[in-house]
Amino acid sequence: MAGTTVRTALRTAAAAACATLLLAACGSTKDTVDSGGEGGGDGGKVGVIVPLLTSPFWQSYNDYVPKMAKSEDVDALKTVNSNSDSAQQITDINNQLNQGVRGLVVAPLDSAAISAGLDQAERKGVPVVAVDVAPEKGKVAMVVRADNEAYGIKACEFLGGQVKSGKVVQIMGDLASVNGRERSEAFRTCVKEKFPKLKVLEIPAKWESDTAAAKLDTLLNANPDIKGIYMQAGGVYLAPTLQTLKSKGMLKKAGEKGHIAIVSNDGIPQEFDAIRKGQIDATVSQPADSYAKYGMYYIKAAMAGKTFKPGPTDHKSTIVKLPSGILEDQLPAPLVTKDNVDDPELWGNTVK
Repeated sequence: MAGTTVRTALRTAAAAACATLLLAACGSTKDTVDSGGEGGGDGGKVGVIVPLLTSPFWQSYNDYVPKMAKSEDVDALKTVNSNSDSAQQITDINNQLNQGVRGLVVAPLDSAAISAGLDQAERKGVPVVAVDVAPEKGKVAMVVRADNEAYGIKACEFLGGQVKSGKVVQIMGDLASVNGRERSEAFRTCVKEKFPKLKVLEIPAKWESDTAAAKLDTLLNANPDIKGIYMQAGGVYLAPTLQTLKSKGMLKKAGEKGHIAIVSNDGIPQEFDAIRKGQIDATVSQPADSYAKYGMYYIKAAMAGKTFKPGPTDHKSTIVKLPSGILEDQLPAPLVTKDNVDDPELWGNTVK
């Protein structure tokens, strides 16, 4: 990943000029690379580290990476899978750096633990783009992510429109992850403020399907009157949730008496099929294709010395400055229901 620790004089001068002239473009993604920097395939090898491949969402992202790298003219190495192990992810980063990559695109497993890997990259002068998870500290050129608080709010508002009173469950992600924390707190707060007749029960499942299944089974035994479920990651929670409900005779189609309203996050094809079948009611489509596309876009820009600043982009998103000072491009993530599930523009309808 950045085997070279020294930039050429030309690149240094170009980067300085870019900063001086504020060519950050106010969030615009036009004129991708500053003219003084190296671009695309000429900028050196890029390492790409994925958090896991047991989820259909990350499988789709993994498939998009080489396609988007080619379209953005980025020389990306074969992806490395950290296999849900945050310590392994730091090792993966170090291995890529030792291979001499010039840029890194990483989807962090743990928003705090990733700082060790980011520090390694910074010491070697290698820019990093974080995908899906914003690091709590450490240097990154950009975070490519959707607004995770909006995920929780959209799920809350949808369930609140379906369930007027009673118990609803949120199957949470890993609370060591900023994504798990933001989705959970946003959902919890929204329900409290907007739908006070709903009672939220919570299952901390750490993005683990077996954990979700076991804890949901236990919760349903004690609370058979559940009326709604919010799954924070359909890629890992959809199958175990449906299987658990089915085993208890609680999986009823939308419109049938006893149907439990279910909203999810991810936007994978399996969720779309479940919506069509009436098994679940909605999902928030997390943009796997755009994660890969703009991960490649921003690492190419970073390797060329280009910087950005907060503001609207030319791809229907907004770059915001996080409290940590890191910039995040918040990509759009639409709510998908039976009314728009067949929209050909949704990435989940473009993959098998």
